[in-house]
Amino acid sequence: MPAAPRITADVVKQRIEAGEDFILIDVRNPQAWAESEVKARNAMRFPVDDLEQYLPRIPKGKPIVAYCT
Repeated sequence: MPAAPRITADVVKQRIEAGEDFILIDVRNPQAWAESEVKARNAMRFPVDDLEQYLPRIPKGKPIVAYCT
């Protein structure tokens, strides 16, 4: 499988501000998420180590942006 394209936080922000419809997934580990002061509104949160079990919960038919630190 080819590597997923990477985009910057600024590009994600621009897409949100432009009203683009996509799924945002926060894949940080629970400790990093708990310690962070920054949490994206409306993001789904699934730890990357457990992502496979959450795949059925992710809506289909929209681009997906996953982010971590």
